[in-house]
Amino acid sequence: MGEDRRLAAVVALAQGMAAAHGSREAWRAAAAGACRALGGSFAALSVWERELGRLRVLVNVGELAEGEEEFPEDEAYPVHQFAEITEFLHEQWAGGGEPDAWVETAEGPAAGRPGYCHQRVAALRRRGRGCCVVAPIVLHGRAWGELYVARPAGEAVFGRGDADFATVLASVVAAGLAQTERLEEVRRLAFTDSLTGLANRRAVDVRLERAIERHRRDDAVVSLVVCDLNGLKRVNDTHGHAAGDRLLERFGSVLSLCGAMLPGALAARLGGDEFCLLAVGPPADQVVKAAGELCRRAAELELGDGVACGVASTEDPIGPVRSARRLFRLADAAQYRAKAERAARPVVAGRAGPDDPVVRLADEPSREAGGERRRFRGRHAP
Repeated sequence: MGEDRRLAAVVALAQGMAAAHGSREAWRAAAAGACRALGGSFAALSVWERELGRLRVLVNVGELAEGEEEFPEDEAYPVHQFAEITEFLHEQWAGGGEPDAWVETAEGPAAGRPGYCHQRVAALRRRGRGCCVVAPIVLHGRAWGELYVARPAGEAVFGRGDADFATVLASVVAAGLAQTERLEEVRRLAFTDSLTGLANRRAVDVRLERAIERHRRDDAVVSLVVCDLNGLKRVNDTHGHAAGDRLLERFGSVLSLCGAMLPGALAARLGGDEFCLLAVGPPADQVVKAAGELCRRAAELELGDGVACGVASTEDPIGPVRSARRLFRLADAAQYRAKAERAARPVVAGRAGPDDPVVRLADEPSREAGGERRRFRGRHAP
C-alpha cells in the first residue's frame, strides 16, 4: 500500500472513531478501520483485564468464523495462554520498550518480534486464517489491550511493513479510545445528579420522550413514579444542610434499590427533594409494588418523614398518553394527592373509578378539584 493510501486509511480510521456515539461504535469503527487499512478479512479489538488475568474480546468484525459474534458477551482468554501479553505489554513497555506489532502465521512466527503464543497459531488454523498481525494498544501510559487483524489462508502473509503500519494504527486507536472516554465522561456528568449519582432531570426528559414514542409505536407500557421526600426542610433547619444531603443520598440509594425490582428502570433525582422512577415494559402492578416498597423503606430512614409517591402508567385507565408531559402531570398529580393525604402508600392515577380525581386534577390544572388547586411546575414540560 502506498504512503498516500496509508495516510488516507489512518485519517478514515480516526474520523470513524470520532463520529462514533458511545464505546461500542468506537470499538467497531477501530476494528473495521484497521481491517480495511491492512487489507484483512477479519479484525478484533480486545482489552487486557488485569484484575481478572484475561484478554477479553470487545468486538469482532469482518468474516466471522463459527462461534464468533460481533459483540461477544463472554469471549475471553486467560493471560497465561498469551505470554506476550504479560511479558511484552507489561515488562517491556514498563521498561521503556516500544509497543511494536508482530506477525503470526498458521505455521508460526513470520515477521516482527518473535511470537510466543501457540494459541494464536492454533486459532488461525482452526478458523481457516493464514496469518494475523497483533498490535498492542497503550492508553494513558499503560498497556490497554490489542488490535488484531487477520487474512484468510492462501492470501499474502503480513510483512514487516504491515506490522509497522499496524503499530501506527494502534496509536490512532488509542487516541480515539481516549477521546471516547472523555466524551462519555462529559455525557455522564451532563445526565447525572452530582449529589446522589442518580440520573438527572435532563436524562429523564430524554428517556421519557423515547419511551412515549415506543408506547405510541408498539403500545409498550410506560410507567412513571414521582416522589417527594418529606421533611427535608425540617432536617436542613434542625440538623444543617450536610444532614439534609445525607438524607437525599440515602433516599437515592433506596430509590435505586427499589428501581432494581423493575428491569431497565431509570432512577433519577429531578431536583431538590423530588425524585422519580421511569419504567418501560413491566406491568403497572409491578411498578406499583416497587413504589410501595419504596414508601416502606423511606419511612424507615433515620431522618426525614417518609415519601409521598404518585404513579401513572399507560396500562391504567388514564386515557390516551400522547406526550411525555401528560404522563408527568398525571404522576405529579398523584404524588401531590399522596402528600396532601399523608398517604403511606403510593397513589395511582386512574384507579379511583371513572371520575378519578387525580386524572381530573392533571388534565384540568387551572380548576379547583375538591378544594385543592394544583399549580404544575413549568419545568415538567419536556
